Amino acid sequence: MLRTARLLVIALISALTLAVAAPANAAVWSSTDRWGTWTNGGYTLYNNIWGSGYGPQTIWANSYSNWGVWANHPNTGGIKSYPNATKWIGKPVSQLGATTSSFNVTVPTSGVAFTTAYDIWSSDNAHEIMLWMNKYGAVGPLGTLQTTTSVGGHTWQIYRGSNGANNVYSFVRTSNTSSGTVDIRAIAQWLRTNGWWGDVTVGNVQFGYEITSSPGGRDFTTNSFSVTAS
Repeated sequence: MLRTARLLVIALISALTLAVAAPANAAVWSSTDRWGTWTNGGYTLYNNIWGSGYGPQTIWANSYSNWGVWANHPNTGGIKSYPNATKWIGKPVSQLGATTSSFNVTVPTSGVAFTTAYDIWSSDNAHEIMLWMNKYGAVGPLGTLQTTTSVGGHTWQIYRGSNGANNVYSFVRTSNTSSGTVDIRAIAQWLRTNGWWGDVTVGNVQFGYEITSSPGGRDFTTNSFSVTAS
């Protein structure tokens, strides 16, 4: 009887150990490939490890709205990756209806260098809008500060510059946030009204993490994300 009870206890402990060790929910898709991609619900997810001197990075997703990365990039300076979810718009600024995006993220706040950012492109890739929703560590926008203003539901320091391939307009939020909604049409119209671009066709709207360093391995989680365009 004692032996039977002992065996039952051992079996129970083993089962509990396996339950703790196993992930509660395995992701629908994951990839460690530098250029790993996955499409879902009209969006495309990219691992996008495009910089030099990078470390390992794994992207995972349950859907376009719920995804994340584990990244272990060394603290050597320079952007290593921009894992993101992308939605194509394909309309000129003058024809944009209500165009908004909402997000909610969980990110590390110390021992890292990165920004949670939108990357919004004209269809010919001649213009790039970056919307920095939060930033940590030694990171900064391209170009020179032009103004501080409120547009699209947030207050920004706005920088203007070029990376040699395209014009870059960086809207850096004056305080960090891990969730919110952005009025993309209002920002596109602001740029047109101020003569920074014309009636360009808005192409890809991307959202993700521009990671410079995450030594030791850190998790970046998109709890929810969506783009609505009419």
